[in-house]
Amino acid sequence: MNRFVRALTGTGKYASLVLAVILVLLPLSVVLFASLKTHAEYAATGPLTPPQNWLNFDNFATAFHQGAMVEGFVNTTFVLIVSLAGTILIGTMAAYAIDRFQFRGRKLIMGLFLVATLIPSVTSQVATFQIISGLGLFNTKAALILLFLGTDIIAIYIFLQFMASIPVSLDEAAMLDGANRWTIYWRVILPLLKPAIATVVIIKGIAIYNEFYLPFLYLPSEGMISTSLFRFKGPFGAQWEVISAGTILVILPTLIAFLALQRWIYRGLVAGAVK
Repeated sequence: MNRFVRALTGTGKYASLVLAVILVLLPLSVVLFASLKTHAEYAATGPLTPPQNWLNFDNFATAFHQGAMVEGFVNTTFVLIVSLAGTILIGTMAAYAIDRFQFRGRKLIMGLFLVATLIPSVTSQVATFQIISGLGLFNTKAALILLFLGTDIIAIYIFLQFMASIPVSLDEAAMLDGANRWTIYWRVILPLLKPAIATVVIIKGIAIYNEFYLPFLYLPSEGMISTSLFRFKGPFGAQWEVISAGTILVILPTLIAFLALQRWIYRGLVAGAVK
């Protein structure tokens, strides 16, 4: 009986995994097949019918050049790098100060962080737009960078969670060697936060990369990758093969970044740090 239950449990577990893989790969396969088809072929075949020519990259060339995706990639890369660098620097410093220092109002700050996560961002958009316009940042990349830097409460919580796992004895050992607080943060704490940094880079990086509302509202004159893809609704509104090619081009960078950084999530934080 126990063997039967274990076998049934194992079968159900792997069956659910196979089902999850199918649910993820099926729509991606439909988009990939469509991106490699000609317009006539797409109209005459089903969504799961493989393309006749697997090397037909004309749709990708059309999407890349006529869809102004070069500008979108350049602008998105600049905003993404600056925003992530600022998020990591501010988030790790804030987490280090909150976790390692005892000061008046510490619990109040943590409570305010929690309240900030519960307030829907859409309720403050009118005030946010007025502030951005008052600062003269409307229709500039600086507006997007400032807004992305101001929405990193989740990143601070991730850094705090990882910071709590780093032994205080490491700080004390560094102080005995004559290190000050800045040296401890820069040379001890920050390197040990690499798994947390990778997690934040993946989570927030994908969020910034996929963000549509803020670039559409605050940077109307320049294209980001999300707003560039939105342009396909006009001249390519009926050409789903071109839209699919543009979608594949948008997916590829996030897929590569995830595959490159995912190992940091599973790596131990301070294995062997304290003997």
